[in-house]
Amino acid sequence: MEIAIIDYGAGNVQSILFALERLGYKGVVTNDHNFIKAADKVIFPGVGEASSAMKKLKENGLDLLIPTLKQPLLGICLGMQLLCKSSEEGNTDALGIFDTEIRRFSNKVKVPQIGWNTISNLKSPLFEGILENEYMYLVHSYYAPVCNETIATTNYDLEYTTALQKDNFSGVQFHPEKSGKAGEKLLLNFLKNK
Repeated sequence: MEIAIIDYGAGNVQSILFALERLGYKGVVTNDHNFIKAADKVIFPGVGEASSAMKKLKENGLDLLIPTLKQPLLGICLGMQLLCKSSEEGNTDALGIFDTEIRRFSNKVKVPQIGWNTISNLKSPLFEGILENEYMYLVHSYYAPVCNETIATTNYDLEYTTALQKDNFSGVQFHPEKSGKAGEKLLLNFLKNK
């Protein structure tokens, strides 16, 4: 199985590669359009700031490629946020796959949210074998509000979307590659499901 990990200089790809290896798979970090289009699965990681990440995607034409992909794609953290319409971070237009806008947490809570938090309202084969209120590892200052495409939620300041799904596109706000057995189970579900 060919697994493309989109390389645009804004992803913590090493931990994803290690997580895939632990599961018996090998990922290829690439920005090669033909390889990404031909891959069986695509992982869209992201760490950093939304506007500079979008700028990097545009430099490689990845902003035009990603919405056209037909195979299963998993956005992680900032990768999930960039699949949405826009982000308040840097007032950024994003890829527009998910019909929601990324907002900043209020000043009532510690920002960024760093650490373990529970996920609930799980609604997708992506979460097969993962229990309600399972803990996942999160690091973020911005969130997706609950919307029609929400397939899991988390509470921090308010209930927000911690996973999204539409057609072949899924996204998770947490880091499955750093979330122990539950995170590995989610990655395995993504790799094994059609």
